[in-house]
Amino acid sequence: MKKVLSIALVSAMALSGILASTSNTVQAAVNNGDNTVTVEKGDTYKSIAEANGISISALEQANGREVGGFDLIFPGETITLPGATTTTDTTDTTNNTNTTTDTTSQATDASQQTQSQTATTQAATDTTSQATTQTTSTSQGTFKISFYDPSVLGSNMGYSGVAANLSVFPKGTQLKITLADGTVLYRTVNDTGTFANSNSQQLDVAMPSSSIPSYGVTTASVEVLS
Repeated sequence: MKKVLSIALVSAMALSGILASTSNTVQAAVNNGDNTVTVEKGDTYKSIAEANGISISALEQANGREVGGFDLIFPGETITLPGATTTTDTTDTTNNTNTTTDTTSQATDASQQTQSQTATTQAATDTTSQATTQTTSTSQGTFKISFYDPSVLGSNMGYSGVAANLSVFPKGTQLKITLADGTVLYRTVNDTGTFANSNSQQLDVAMPSSSIPSYGVTTASVEVLS
C-alpha cells in the first residue's frame, strides 16, 4: 500500500513539474513583417535576437539601447530589428538620388531654356542689325570723280570724306559712289574743293596717295543714302 502511494506521489509531482514548465514556456515575439516584432509575455532581448538570427548587441543598437545594459521590455511593445535601419537608409539614399536627378533635370531644362532665349535674342539682334544696315538710296545721276590725299594738303580730315558742291550735297550727306570700274565707295560730304565748288557735277574723293587710281579722273554713279 505504501509502495502504491509512493508511486502516486511521484507521478503527481512529475505532472506538476510538466504543467509548471508548460505554463512558463516563452512565447515567441510576433513578427510584424516590417522588420519589427511585438513583444509577448516572457520575451527578452536574448530570445528575440535568437529567434531572428541576430546578435543581442545589434538588436540593442537598432533600438537605441545601451549595448550590454539592462533591457527591460513589456508585452505589446514593438521592437525594431536591425534590418529596418538598413531599409530606411536605402530608401533615404534612393530618395536622395531621385531628388538629385530631378534637380539635375531641372537645371538642364533651365540651361536649355536660357540657350533658347539667347538664340532668340541673338536672332532678334541680327534682324535689327540687318534692318539698320538696309538703308534706302536715291540716285543722283553720273558725276565726274577726282581724287585727293588730305594729308598731302596738310589736312587731318581723314579718308572717309568727299568734297562736293555744298549747294548740291550739304555737309554730312552720305554718298554711295560706284566708279566706272565697279568699285563702290561710301563717303560723307565734309568739305568743298576748288574743282567741286565750281562744278556741281564733280566730286573730289579723299583717298591715300598710294591708293589713288592711275587714271586719276573717272566717272561714277552717285546715290544719296538715307
